[in-house]
Amino acid sequence: MACAKEGLMLPRAFTDLYSHMRDHYVIAPREGDGPVKGCCALSLCWKDFAEVRSLMVDEDMRGHGWGKRLVEACLSEAVTLGFYKVFTLTYQVEFFHSLGFTEVDKNELPQKVWSDCIHCAKFPDCDETALLIEL
Repeated sequence: MACAKEGLMLPRAFTDLYSHMRDHYVIAPREGDGPVKGCCALSLCWKDFAEVRSLMVDEDMRGHGWGKRLVEACLSEAVTLGFYKVFTLTYQVEFFHSLGFTEVDKNELPQKVWSDCIHCAKFPDCDETALLIEL
């Protein structure tokens, strides 16, 4: 995806994307043909934490509130499922600040580090920022 190539998000293997396909909210063309225009996933991590991940909005769709709507859909689902702490690891810090997320130390997310981050090419030198919202 272009967002990974632009350095706006970490790249993910197609096997990872396909294995988490049901976790994603997707913006698709009206006709159903053509590439996905945006996506965002909610991943349930452990007892009271969930993660907003893989947020992407196609360049021609940015600036119209689609990213906000995708994240809000994930947050709504988190509340419905009883997860009131939602975090994200991101390069788009100001965007998530505008939605009410605040910066936290990555050490507050040990389960994330050992379940996903340990497999990342950037581990242990992660350059993403950890942010959290309590709903």
